[in-house]
Amino acid sequence: MIIVTGATGALNGATVHHLLHTLPASEIVVVARDAAKAARFAERGVEIRTGDYADPDSLPAAFAGADQLLLVSSSDPRSDAVGLHRSAIEAAVAAGVGRILYTSHQGAAADTPFGPGRDHFATEQILAESGIAWTSLRNGFYAHSLNWCLADWRETGVIRVPTDGAVSWTAREDAAEAAARILLSDGAYDGPVTLTASKAPTFTDIASIATSVAKHSVEIQVLGEDEWIAAQVDSGQQEFMARFMLGMYQAANRGFFAGTDPVLGDMLGREPRTVSDLLESPATDR
Repeated sequence: MIIVTGATGALNGATVHHLLHTLPASEIVVVARDAAKAARFAERGVEIRTGDYADPDSLPAAFAGADQLLLVSSSDPRSDAVGLHRSAIEAAVAAGVGRILYTSHQGAAADTPFGPGRDHFATEQILAESGIAWTSLRNGFYAHSLNWCLADWRETGVIRVPTDGAVSWTAREDAAEAAARILLSDGAYDGPVTLTASKAPTFTDIASIATSVAKHSVEIQVLGEDEWIAAQVDSGQQEFMARFMLGMYQAANRGFFAGTDPVLGDMLGREPRTVSDLLESPATDR
């Protein structure tokens, strides 16, 4: 049995849909904090259980019977993500789970300026010490986030960043499909697995791509960190969130997201989606 947390979100929800192309619904369980939000899976015959990382007592029963558990990472930047992940992993041990697959991130490291990257690294250490077989899905930075980073570039012809750096922007849809394939591989992937697009453009490169897509000049402006933070706050962004995202740019500048790996493309049997694909799409996820 495969048990999936976080399926009411876009990433693991898409993974469940991929699994349902291959497995009967009776072999899949979805764990959600709010069962009503998982109704679309219940309608297809998937069992829905209630569980919340912040309520550790709810988790052992929610995870019971799992040969594999797909554990989504906490998405709240203000939460104690590592503590929540530890509770979930300890519950998985108590439930006798066979393998944990954890949605980590490329560049997970103790010294990355990007806060979630430090959390992912700490969680991977907990997994390594848990005694359970585990796979860490080190997904490239999700490409839909680039829409936020580029803001109104189509109208202004300007991309403003605090610093430049390479990022292997990776489509969330591709990462979701890869997670399903790994779950169906019966333990073929062990430990950290890096899943990225085939290229890691800098923001300067992206300005060139945007110029080609828009058919008009798009330039990059590197404002510097303090000026960029001030501009974000002036535009209505909370300073906390601006500084949170600054960590991403700092990590990119230091090369934490610059690596690429052919594993994702090999797994999908096609070229992963690119930055050009994102910018050319009429639909944006802002």
